[in-house]
Amino acid sequence: MHSEIRPGINATAAPAGKGLPWIGVARGAPYFVTDQGENWTPIGQNDALTWPDLLGAYRRKDPTRVERYFAMLAAHGVTCMRLMLEYCQGEHRYLERPAGVFAPAMVALWDDVFAWCERYGIRLLLTPFDTFWMKRRWARHPYNARNGGPCRKLSAWFRCPATLAATQQRLAFVTRRWGGSGVIFGWDLYNEIDPRQAGGEAAALGAWISGVSTFLRQEEMTLHGRAHLQTVSVWGPLLRQYPQLNAVVFRHPLLDFASVHFYDAPLRKPTHPVKAALRAGELTGQALGQITDGRPFLDSEHGPDQLYRQTRGRIPADFDEAYFRGVQWAHLAAGGAGGGLRWPYRHPHSLTPGMRLAQRALSQVVAHIDWQRFHRRHLGGQFTVSPRTVKAFACGNDGQVLLWLTATDPAFLQHPAGTAPDAPSVTLRLPFLDAAPYRVRAWNTQSGQLAADARHVLPSQRALSLPASLLQPDVVLLLTRECGQ
Repeated sequence: MHSEIRPGINATAAPAGKGLPWIGVARGAPYFVTDQGENWTPIGQNDALTWPDLLGAYRRKDPTRVERYFAMLAAHGVTCMRLMLEYCQGEHRYLERPAGVFAPAMVALWDDVFAWCERYGIRLLLTPFDTFWMKRRWARHPYNARNGGPCRKLSAWFRCPATLAATQQRLAFVTRRWGGSGVIFGWDLYNEIDPRQAGGEAAALGAWISGVSTFLRQEEMTLHGRAHLQTVSVWGPLLRQYPQLNAVVFRHPLLDFASVHFYDAPLRKPTHPVKAALRAGELTGQALGQITDGRPFLDSEHGPDQLYRQTRGRIPADFDEAYFRGVQWAHLAAGGAGGGLRWPYRHPHSLTPGMRLAQRALSQVVAHIDWQRFHRRHLGGQFTVSPRTVKAFACGNDGQVLLWLTATDPAFLQHPAGTAPDAPSVTLRLPFLDAAPYRVRAWNTQSGQLAADARHVLPSQRALSLPASLLQPDVVLLLTRECGQ
């Protein structure tokens, strides 16, 4: 005989507490807030149950090491991880096997993960299936009908009533056991939703989302009296191949926030970190242009996957850390919530110490922003920067503007901080602002330390001059209109 857990049997015997506040969307602002009224920014990365940092959780082989990992994340300002409920690159991390039977070792693993998250204040963006490896190893997947599962062929996933029912029951099991906890930031209902699994019809995807979303929300309202946030992710380039997907991803009426995976060429195979960052900012602006109801947006997966394969996971750390830092700040300054969630693409799959320092710097800066009154708009094309070798992204409203500026001149970038030759000032022209006093703060993006804090009265030309030395090689600015002005 073998031990098994079926839906409804021990499904609510979760050890995780209910100590963490739940996450919601701020009223009147496209950002997140706790149910206690505190700002909350998603800062983190994608993780997986078979990668080194979480590997010891399976069958509790090395829980001490895993707990140290959670403690390290908390110490660096990390607030969330994106995780798949199963990771099926191999045969030992299926959540159900066979379909409908929940593996005891996996349930115990998730019991522990939720407990660690409670202890260290880390929240989870959960997605039910590892669709990447599921597609490549479909012949072995428990949901394949040949293995006793509900789905006859993967191309019919979103049109199969039995598969829909099985997905609903998977999510029901998870929320019954762990959903009472504020550890769950939100549900990514499907990882990289794909029209090719619905005969190429985006409308079928919308109907599937409605079926899963309504079921899960009703289940959570019955169990917990409230429901966790919901989104669905998409592999970004598919939006060009299937333009009708935009309505599903960005405007589905049952989803609470929008999520895209940034995998355009400058991000997949970067030739320079700045080019990757600039593309991330552009993609963020494009995504915000698709949203009509003010819901939050975040890139929930990105990374240099093609460069990773080319280098066999050995991308030089200094290059990769500059890539990581630039993408993070461009995403935030263009109007995204947080800095985006990197897929490590390292060998092994673990972020570098420099990337962790970048996350901590982000956490230090976002603490100074009044997110709940930041009904920002993306400001691409509404301001100018000179000289031309400096590029910027910005978002803001009348009382608060967030900007990220980066130098693109290779000669300028070669000089370490404090040693660059004399250069003309950087001039920002911000015609959308009033001629009024503003507090201008600048932060070093590598350390998170405040580099400048001064009062400026914008003249009639709405111009602001900054010393070029602040760009070593980039800087984040926050302009706050002074009260009573």
